[in-house]
Amino acid sequence: MYILGISAYYHDSAACLLENGAIVAASQEERFTRKKHDAGFPRLASRYCLSAAGIDTKQLDAVVFYDKPFLKFERLLETYLAFAPRGVKSFLASMPIWIKQKLFLKDLLRGEIKQISPALHCPPLYFTEHHQAHAASAFFPSPFERAAILCLDGVGEWATTSAWLGQENQLTPLWQINFPHSLGLLYSAFTYYTGFKVNSGEYKVMGLAPYGKPVYVNQIKEHLIDIKPDGSFRLNLNYFDYCTGLTMTNVKFHRLFEGPPRKPEAPLTDKEMNLASSIQAVTEEIILKLSRTLKAETGEKNLCLAGGVALNCVANGRLLKEKIFEHLWIQPGAGDAGGAIGSALAFWHQLKGEPRKFDGIHDSMQGACLGPKFSPEEISGFLEEQKIPYHRLSYQDLLETASEALAQGKILGWFQGRMEFGPRALGNRSILADARNPQMQAELNLKIKFRESFRPFAPSVLKEEAGKYFDLEVENPYMLLTAPILPQRRIALTPEQEQLQGLELLNIPKSDIPAVTHIDYSARIQTVDKERSPRYHQLLEAFKRKTGFGVLINTSFNLRGEPIVMSPQDAYLCFMRTNLDLLALDNFLLYKNEQPPFKEQTDWRTAFELD
Repeated sequence: MYILGISAYYHDSAACLLENGAIVAASQEERFTRKKHDAGFPRLASRYCLSAAGIDTKQLDAVVFYDKPFLKFERLLETYLAFAPRGVKSFLASMPIWIKQKLFLKDLLRGEIKQISPALHCPPLYFTEHHQAHAASAFFPSPFERAAILCLDGVGEWATTSAWLGQENQLTPLWQINFPHSLGLLYSAFTYYTGFKVNSGEYKVMGLAPYGKPVYVNQIKEHLIDIKPDGSFRLNLNYFDYCTGLTMTNVKFHRLFEGPPRKPEAPLTDKEMNLASSIQAVTEEIILKLSRTLKAETGEKNLCLAGGVALNCVANGRLLKEKIFEHLWIQPGAGDAGGAIGSALAFWHQLKGEPRKFDGIHDSMQGACLGPKFSPEEISGFLEEQKIPYHRLSYQDLLETASEALAQGKILGWFQGRMEFGPRALGNRSILADARNPQMQAELNLKIKFRESFRPFAPSVLKEEAGKYFDLEVENPYMLLTAPILPQRRIALTPEQEQLQGLELLNIPKSDIPAVTHIDYSARIQTVDKERSPRYHQLLEAFKRKTGFGVLINTSFNLRGEPIVMSPQDAYLCFMRTNLDLLALDNFLLYKNEQPPFKEQTDWRTAFELD
């Protein structure tokens, strides 16, 4: 039985195909269209998923959408009525779209589905609720027979925060917090106010937080949000504009923090750093309180997380450290893209009543490597057609050459196997470099990614070596937790350095792997194991043999504002647009200094909207 799950029309649209309950393929539409956070119907991603199984729409038994449009329309109408007449501008902007398209989503979806394959056939169409899809994506692929589930995002139909109990193949809703009271929207308000892009720049706020001090926590809790002991909360809507206007914050919010929002790309000041630190602290407090409440109510030992807020790896690291639950599992595509996986799994297990497979250890996400793979013939065909110089090596020679180049300070584009699902590159579509190099963070940010200098990089570490570098007792294959660098690897600040503040601390080495050590001595870690990532694991082993360190910088293979590369063509373009030294496309190795002159008619910055 084949089931296609779809998320679309808000942001990060995606498709996922199940075959008898097993995930065959999943991908975001952005990887194909090259439009970051593409919200359109995932036609190309759906075509890929069907091609991975060798079927067309005639073989599909069901298509499941991750949202219920009439419930969302109900919420919009009630919101506009509640805030009338203040919401008239937002009402006039959104209602034509809803009336023409989203309200009659079933007809729109049927038309789109017929265009996926030449069959021009639409199988039966079903809908899950938004947070049901999040909960299903969190629990059903997890290793657990039973678990408490916490979903936190901006908003679905009504729910912004929801709690569930997962048991074998069933989800039971426990409670929810409804719009307009939303932790995700509160965090997005600060994303907007600090000058970053909503639904894209929240991770920048998280990365900026350690440079500041949480001096605004009391202001936030006194004026913006009322947090109860059980973690439930209510926002003071007098300070926000998202219910009635076209921005996140209003004049009263700006007066509270003594000025208008920072303009995008303007210099960062202590104010933005302190705001980031403060909203991060408040977010962590709420998540911890909600988790303690859920533990007390359910008595479960396992917790699963999904929703966009679950991508906050710093909060996840705090949750792990507090040991509220014995085990934690987070959906690697925790945002809206994961709704495609969740909607399909909810249909299979809940509606069809099909059993789950679980062993308490292994999840069913296959290392999140669920996207397209390109054969050696496809890669060589592209290289030959474009007359691109390359070297075809045995895999062992590739490992030796690549690891030696990394040890010498070179920066490598690493394109192997199936593309990852979700926002993190996990070693198949990655840019790699030596974590020991104290200048590498600045070089990668400014010369490769062309982005803000403060943004940290993640280390990939051999799973079996993780305990030698980090205070981390669990595996973290999906890069969704932060953990401290071990004290013995840290470099203490001098008395003069201790007087520095904010970005002045940026380029001071803080450990023997300085390029991945944040200023608070933390790191967002990916543990790499042989089962999920055999090739990447072998590269880390080869690097360790040469240097004694089983750690590399791993950042996503893309430019700022560009989705992660999907194809060899995407990878080559990114290679030539940046200061990457080498590119490994499967076993084909390309050197920058051997490439012909590269010129584009227009600057790539005009092709990608900076995030």
